[in-house]
Amino acid sequence: MTRGEKAAQLKEVHAGNCCQAVLLSYEDKLPFDKDTLMALGATFGSGMGGVKGTCGALVGAEMVLGLLGYKGANMNKYSRELFGEFEKRCGATICADIKGFVTGRTLCSCENCCKNAVDILEETL
Repeated sequence: MTRGEKAAQLKEVHAGNCCQAVLLSYEDKLPFDKDTLMALGATFGSGMGGVKGTCGALVGAEMVLGLLGYKGANMNKYSRELFGEFEKRCGATICADIKGFVTGRTLCSCENCCKNAVDILEETL
């Protein structure tokens, strides 16, 4: 099972919100225990601000990117790459747009947002 598939599975079995699923898929590589990762991602359920902002899966991937990729230099290039590729694969970066709250058309399931975020992160790292 790939790390992306693991993130999707974690989301599917209700191991938390999208951000938490992404963070937990890296539990073996991050210097935090499960409870800390769950707390770190707790406020990103349904995206930042409760559906109004950035998808929680993308937020989680950006967090992991910083934790695993930071070497004292600016990370904006990698952040932009991750963000742009996520938008291409999922159709948007804002939770409400991805879930189709206005249009009635879901662009990407939560499980696939988690998988895509982690797959892109794996490619970036």
